[in-house]
Amino acid sequence: MDIKGSIAIVTGANRGMGRHFARQLLERGAAKVYAGVRRVEGVDIPGVEVVPLDITDRASVAAAAAVASDATLVVNNAGIATFANLVSGSEDAIRSEMETNYFGTLNMVRAFAPVLGSNGGGAMLNILSVLSWRSAGLGHAYSAAKAASWSLTNGARLELAAQGTQVTGLHVGGVDTDMLKDIPAVKADPADVVRAGLDGIESGALEVLADQVSKDFKAILNADPGVTYPELAAPAGRRRD
Repeated sequence: MDIKGSIAIVTGANRGMGRHFARQLLERGAAKVYAGVRRVEGVDIPGVEVVPLDITDRASVAAAAAVASDATLVVNNAGIATFANLVSGSEDAIRSEMETNYFGTLNMVRAFAPVLGSNGGGAMLNILSVLSWRSAGLGHAYSAAKAASWSLTNGARLELAAQGTQVTGLHVGGVDTDMLKDIPAVKADPADVVRAGLDGIESGALEVLADQVSKDFKAILNADPGVTYPELAAPAGRRRD
């Protein structure tokens, strides 16, 4: 779809990648950008229309869908990382990951599907992760929630095809935002990741691999778990039954 002239809503638009999405959408000629945020006082992006939005609250999502009833593009960017593990981590943290990264996105998909359908189909961009495909040492609750969100993206794509809605998944490795500020890792420039996601929307891509890390991870999806998780490989000379 063409971003120029589109009407977009971006969740988690007050910082990080969400802020970049809002700004780049305006730079590409979007007619209107709704900045969905939990705290409206934290938005200082000229030209956006601020909308109170907590994606984990279905009433809040419904209210935002009523305000942004002219939307033609939905960017599901909002998310959290608690860095909780599944066995030893806080159950509350694990559930919070799923409530935000999966059910929050699902709330947006369900509320805005009819909005996009009534406005000609439009597009939806879901921010995913290489951790949708592989658990890592950063907290496995996040990987579980993002894997669920990847499946949600694939299912929603099939369900919304009949109304002409394009559903795109954006996979990326580490991004240089506040979420990973204390994590030593290779991190992509959020502006570059956002640019790749918006390019994907405009080109009609169903999936966007925003960096080399995501390309490398996708390339070994069909590999044996012993390849995907070399840290679990049996030591040389030891048989694993």
